[in-house]
Amino acid sequence: MYISNVQINGFRNFNQANINFKKKTLIIGSNDIGKSNLIYALRLLLDKKLSESDLELKDSDFHVYDEENNVIYIRIKFENVVEDCVIGKIGKYVNDQGEFYLAYEVKRGSSGEKSYQFYIGHDESDLQPIESRYYLKVLNMDYIESSRELHSYIRKEKKNLLLESRKQRSEETVQSDDKITKKIEKSIHLLNRRITKLSYINNATNSLNDELLNLSFHHISNTIDFDAGGTGVDDFINNVTLVSKVNGKSLAVGGDGRNNQIYLALRTAKNRISDDTPLEVTFCCIEEPEAHLHPHQQRRLSKYLVESLKSQVLITSHSPQIACEFSPDSIVRLYNQADSSTKAANDGCNTGLEKSMLEFGYRLNIVPADAFYSNVVLLVEGPSEVLFYKALATDLEIDIDKYNISILMVDGVGFEPFIDVLSSLSINWVVRTDNDIIKVPYKDYHYYAGISRCLKIYEAYCNNDETINQLIKEKKNLLTNINSRENLTESEVEVGQEFVAALECHNMYLSEIDLENDILNSPLRSQVETYYGENNYDNLLNKMQKSKATFMYDFLYKNQGKLKGLLTDNLSSPLIRCKEIVEELFDESHTRTKTDN
Repeated sequence: MYISNVQINGFRNFNQANINFKKKTLIIGSNDIGKSNLIYALRLLLDKKLSESDLELKDSDFHVYDEENNVIYIRIKFENVVEDCVIGKIGKYVNDQGEFYLAYEVKRGSSGEKSYQFYIGHDESDLQPIESRYYLKVLNMDYIESSRELHSYIRKEKKNLLLESRKQRSEETVQSDDKITKKIEKSIHLLNRRITKLSYINNATNSLNDELLNLSFHHISNTIDFDAGGTGVDDFINNVTLVSKVNGKSLAVGGDGRNNQIYLALRTAKNRISDDTPLEVTFCCIEEPEAHLHPHQQRRLSKYLVESLKSQVLITSHSPQIACEFSPDSIVRLYNQADSSTKAANDGCNTGLEKSMLEFGYRLNIVPADAFYSNVVLLVEGPSEVLFYKALATDLEIDIDKYNISILMVDGVGFEPFIDVLSSLSINWVVRTDNDIIKVPYKDYHYYAGISRCLKIYEAYCNNDETINQLIKEKKNLLTNINSRENLTESEVEVGQEFVAALECHNMYLSEIDLENDILNSPLRSQVETYYGENNYDNLLNKMQKSKATFMYDFLYKNQGKLKGLLTDNLSSPLIRCKEIVEELFDESHTRTKTDN
């Protein structure tokens, strides 16, 4: 069985959220967006470690942007319920499709008093109140935070881990272990006798016993000694600790990344050796497993957890490396709505994103995965544009990391596959493309290829502007069957400009011609002339276009800091628009917060 859906109303970041999950789900989003709050909502119903006092929520747990909200409601849907332990305990609430629901409701009275109630049922519209979380006898959420828990986890769980491992032994192995245990016991007695013969050990215990006798006479019948292994062989074995073996020598386990891997491996080992017929169903929830790991190990850890854990796994992460290892339809992206509440893009896991990725033509890689965490993505043609706009952002003091702006090149794939994925994840996008005019094959006329490219995007993803719709209706045909750029008529230039201006209202920016021509027609012309040591326009253009990315890298390296003059140039418009989109998002949030306060 697995959690297929959760509905959250009025809880912390969430006003009204409906979120779908898969058996293996990745939850992503910016800091403070509500990833941990989403997990905590599930834990309130499913985590045995949460006490009764934890269930008595505070005023701060009610939806932060709605002071009038006096109800918190969390409802979980379970599917594919076939486990005997669950059927035996709550089978009467499981419907014929193998589904059932759990819910938790908190009400706040007019004087601030709060009460809560749990519900269970086979239909979301017919849930029955229950007095306690008795279902936790067969259900549990195993919540894993970070490497900081390693040592406390070992102390708490290693005995249980050893006991579980003992259960798996064959009779032959038990007999072999018993023989070894007897040898260990003899060795412990011998070790203790030798330790007490050490002069400083003997002197230390003598001094301690003298002081205890001075404190109280009843200590005369008890003496204190240093002991290597407690009172017996079991104590000695139970005191084993984790060490790292290097060249046959034991070293204390160190390094947060290493500790994190050991911690998660221990958890996984415990999960692996559980009985084939479990007494309970566990849902595993892991927060930010990538902590302190380099990219390769982040990817490997993600695969390991997904492949190794038998139970349903929910992982929260900020790592693009982990994101690129997940099936696209298994990703939940959380983002802020205009009212500052948190929502899941496309209601969480859905086949729409997978379809978009399949149409992408290849599996998601680390570059677009970075965009999953962006407020806005600037899509450009190729590597030259990426280099240029990153350098321009630096010179214009637009900190793209601060604003969560990603700059991605479509590089022959086309803009639409990228936009399809970004739109599925509710991520804002801005396009900057060439305003190229291309000859129609085997014909004597040309067409506005760049404008047509953007109109195709508009019609697929926007199509809500009556002005541009009318423009398309009346003049779209004028974009084809035109002269070459060198011989454009005044009316052909005019209609092109109309479309360019209209498309900018939908975050699509066309160059005058292409990036190289735009640079030569900008205040950067003199720097290019100095770079090449000549001033002939055509010669400069040929050289720039002959080795686009190589020229751009070297040119920008030598002229970093000299792009500030482009602040009012059309070249800067797409980047400035990205910044404006982010500011608009936060202005809406800030205005909403001020109004609520």
